[in-house]
Amino acid sequence: MTKPTHIHILGICGTFMGGIAAIAKQAGYRVTGCDANVYPPMSTQLEAQGIELIEGFGVEQLALKPDVFVIGNVVSRGNPLMEEILNRNLSYTSGPQWLAQNILHDKWVLGVAGTHGKTTTTSMLAWILEHAGLNPGFLIGGVPQNFGISARLPSPQPSGEATSQSTKPASGQVAGYPGGFFVIEADEYDTAFFDKRSKFVHYHPRTAVLNNLEFDHADIFTDLVAIETQFHHLVRTVPGNGLVVCNGREESIGRVIKRGCWTPVEKFGCHDGWNIDTNEQVTLDGKVQGTLQWDLMGEHNRMNALAALAAARHAGVPVAKGLAALNEFKNVKRRMEARGTVNGITVYDDFAHHPTAIATTVEGLRRKVGKARILAVLEPRSNTMKLGVMKNALPASLTQADLTFCYGANLGWDAAEALAPMGSKAVVKDDLNALVEAIAASAKPGDHVLVMSNGGFGGIHDKLLKRLAG
Repeated sequence: MTKPTHIHILGICGTFMGGIAAIAKQAGYRVTGCDANVYPPMSTQLEAQGIELIEGFGVEQLALKPDVFVIGNVVSRGNPLMEEILNRNLSYTSGPQWLAQNILHDKWVLGVAGTHGKTTTTSMLAWILEHAGLNPGFLIGGVPQNFGISARLPSPQPSGEATSQSTKPASGQVAGYPGGFFVIEADEYDTAFFDKRSKFVHYHPRTAVLNNLEFDHADIFTDLVAIETQFHHLVRTVPGNGLVVCNGREESIGRVIKRGCWTPVEKFGCHDGWNIDTNEQVTLDGKVQGTLQWDLMGEHNRMNALAALAAARHAGVPVAKGLAALNEFKNVKRRMEARGTVNGITVYDDFAHHPTAIATTVEGLRRKVGKARILAVLEPRSNTMKLGVMKNALPASLTQADLTFCYGANLGWDAAEALAPMGSKAVVKDDLNALVEAIAASAKPGDHVLVMSNGGFGGIHDKLLKRLAG
């Protein structure tokens, strides 16, 4: 059977599907794609790689006659192009399944799962392997600044000097994994409209990280137990000579492991595994491994680091080399990224969109700025937040901010009512320009404005910096 050479991706401008497009192009495929929103920066990134983009989902795209259509999970029944693909019985598959069958099948996959910190931990892990000379491939839901790209294939590598705890010396030719190492952000969101399993069950990692586990994605999961079931499906795919690295502080993950695990387990964040103290000293089973020296903020990033160190060690990177790599780690874009300082007022951009992530992000900034004022700016944009499932947890997640400004448009609930327990410390506006004006009127020299959203937030960062300068 001839290997397909042309794929057409429906929903190509999402971070995940855009990463698949880039990897497929590097692997020698002809790649075309379409989406409802073909605009920069994703459109320019893809076009720069020679990927042909089409606006919309018109049926005329069938004339491209690709070998297979790769369907993103933004596509649902009723989509005109998808309906015609079904009517004509044309070949189609999901993004995760295509990736598993065509890219990951011969590689040592290191998958990073969890409600929070997936992108940062995946970036840390990829950088540790890169720093150790293992030249990993990766697919990350963000742009790690050490690489400047979100996805790539592994490249040929010399024999490594690192010695794995459970394998021969790590290199691109590990027995059973001739394709080298591949680090992937393992998302629990569903695969496609025709495959409601979590994306990560397709990846078959040899090294699996379970970073944390809380209720999220209320649009597809009924409760936490439903998500725990999907995580256990992931655990079932890890081979006996692999490794499960899991957060030892999370009862939910403990329940997942108790359902059954056929793989060695290493815990982090606890005394009987990987741990880190207030002086950034890393220990494993109580034995000192070295010291973490970096500028990242927050307990969540220290936990992310432990997970990355443990996973990298399984792939053959000694802890000392892992720590040296993390000392040079640059965080992912949109993770406490300073967008500018005007008149002594600094504006940050952060991806936090779940109450737990919001709380840890604000806490991290508080540790950095001390008693300086923090103005938190929030857009409840994720599907879970729009449904209002987490609305009652928002006031507690923002306690360390001096003032909170919330964008209340397009919600199925009343943001002002939800934030009422915060009293005068919370301001809600349904108009973006009015929100910018309210923030600018309150901001003073020395303040730190922390903008949190998992979307573009209408370009509020630039609008705010311009208004502060005016």
